[in-house]
Parts: sequence; structure tokens; C-alpha cells
Amino acid sequence: MDILDKIVLQKKKEVALKKSLLPTSQLEASVLFNRETISLSNALKISNAGIIAEFKRRSPSKSVINSSSPVQEVAQGYAAAGVCGMSVLTDGHFFGGSLEDLLLARATVNMPLLRKEFIIDEFQLIEAKAYGADVVLLIASVLSREEIKKFSELANQLHLEVLLEVHNEQELEHALMPGLSMIGVNNRNLKNFEVSLDTSRHLASMIPDEFVKISESGLSNSEAVLSLRKEGYEGFLIGETFMATADPGLSAAAFIKKLGA
Repeated sequence: MDILDKIVLQKKKEVALKKSLLPTSQLEASVLFNRETISLSNALKISNAGIIAEFKRRSPSKSVINSSSPVQEVAQGYAAAGVCGMSVLTDGHFFGGSLEDLLLARATVNMPLLRKEFIIDEFQLIEAKAYGADVVLLIASVLSREEIKKFSELANQLHLEVLLEVHNEQELEHALMPGLSMIGVNNRNLKNFEVSLDTSRHLASMIPDEFVKISESGLSNSEAVLSLRKEGYEGFLIGETFMATADPGLSAAAFIKKLGA
């Protein structure tokens, strides 16, 4: 069993427990549930930088990345840096995140927020809306085509945008469909955590132009972003490059300045 299999197995247990304790009606009663969401895809289309900055405490591949920076301070720093949106890890077991991080980020900044999670159930989409997300992540490698269709349709009903994450040509062909706002190419193989920007380069021309193209992971310098922009990418999801520093917001600002944005 690889790490992705372990994550999904753990997630199924967590979601089953939550569903047994918390009715969706309670989530739908949240003060944030009916808020007007903010479009990440629109923000990326008009941006010269296209940076989506991530809040991530740790990962299975890097252990602890940053355990000291409060999510509110990081969110404020990212907003001041001029990022297009913020990705918030909400998985606790493997990444040290929580839905409370998403809630605190929402209370702190007025920009698009992506719930970065391993979504395997519609319940998690309702959670995302209740805790202030604007965008949800669907990972093609852990979902069937029918699940992607069902989840993306519910997300659209909730006025949430969908970022579909793929890792190879097969996943892209398997998952492309209407209802998706953005296609993210993860340069990190979630089974062995190896990283290669060639993944984004290879898939760039295969993604229809109707989708906003986002490159994820392994973007440690401005040169990588500038080269992928030439391939048609409008968004760049960056986490560890910023979070591994003492001040993620300042790091993001310096990175964006190097892009000439």
C-alpha cells in the first residue's frame, strides 16, 4: 500500500465518523454557507503572476515544514504579497491541517480560498462551503469518472469552483468534463513523491484552452514559473517554497517581484 492509498483509507474512516455525528443540515446552517464565493479562475486570468500560495504545516514527504507560523499571519502576508488565492491544507493526519485553519483564513482575508483536501465524499464539499472555501480540489487518481462528475456538479450547485488535479495523460483523458473550472497538473507523484516539471510540460498542450491551467508542486524559483507560463499555464500553486521560510508572506512577495509582476 503506497502513501496515497493510506491517505484515502484514513480519509474514508474520518468522513464516515463525521457523517455519523454531524448532519449536513448543521453545516448548511453555518453563517458562511450562503456567502458569495470569490472566483479563483477569474483572478488568475487577470493576474501577471498567477500565484496560489499554500498554507501547509507538514507533509508525508518532508515531515515538518513550518509549525510556528499562525495561519492568520500567513494569510495576511500572502494577501499583502498580491497572490491570487490561498490554498489551505485541511487534512490533519498526514499534513497537520484542519478545517479551523480554513475558517481562520476566511476570517482574515478576502481572497479566493482553496480547500486542499483528499475529497472522497459529497459531505466534504458541504463542509468546504460551510467553512468558507471558494474552490475545492478533486484528485483524478482517487476518484472514478462518475464521482468526478457527481462531485463537480454538486460543487457548482454550491457555487464552488473545481480544481481537478491530474498527474498523467491517462488521468487527464479519464477526468476531463464540463463543470470543471481549472485543471491542475501536479508535478509530484503522490505515490512516490518524486517531482518533475516535465509532467506539466508534457500535459500542457493536451489541456483544452477552455480550462485555466495550473501547475502544482516543485516550483521553487521564478525561472520555473516563467518557463511554464510560456507553455500556457496561468496559475502556479506554491507551498513549501514559501512555508519553509520564517516569513511565508515576505517570501511570496519576493518571489512575485522576481516574476516582474
